[in-house]
Amino acid sequence: MPIIIWFVLFIWAVACIDLLLGHALLRYGILPRRLSGLPGILFAPFLHGGLRHLMVNTLPLLVLGGLVLLHGQRVFIQTTLIITVLGGGGVWLIGRPAIHVGASSLIFGYFGYLVFRGMVKRSLASIAVSIVTVAAYGGILWGLIPHSFGVSWEGHLCGLLAGIFCARVERSQ
Repeated sequence: MPIIIWFVLFIWAVACIDLLLGHALLRYGILPRRLSGLPGILFAPFLHGGLRHLMVNTLPLLVLGGLVLLHGQRVFIQTTLIITVLGGGGVWLIGRPAIHVGASSLIFGYFGYLVFRGMVKRSLASIAVSIVTVAAYGGILWGLIPHSFGVSWEGHLCGLLAGIFCARVERSQ
């Protein structure tokens, strides 16, 4: 079974445990500019504000993560780690004073990576994946606009920038 499926199943397992604990795990999300919020950089992608939040993230995470995985398991793991750390670090630096959780930063990071990889690699396959990614998921860019109190546009923005960074770093290797 591909690693992306195991990854999403793990996120669902964490969500079920959190549900049983009355959402007690949410306190391990990113709390900006607080030392106690630093561990949330690593934990936030695995935590969700509820099952609806997780359901909304599941399909894009599978599809976009699966497209990243097409470039190899090493690229998928490296990209996921960089987006988690840089995207989460960005949220910790610029985020509103609230707990930020969810895999949306990874989704936006994968989106940024896939779109910009096509621009920097300039291979026919990479450009095709970029076009498909924009056609299928370009609408998520509306998530960069602050529009709802409970949605971390900061996580979306920082994830996207981290994904773009991953594409640029890969080009230089």
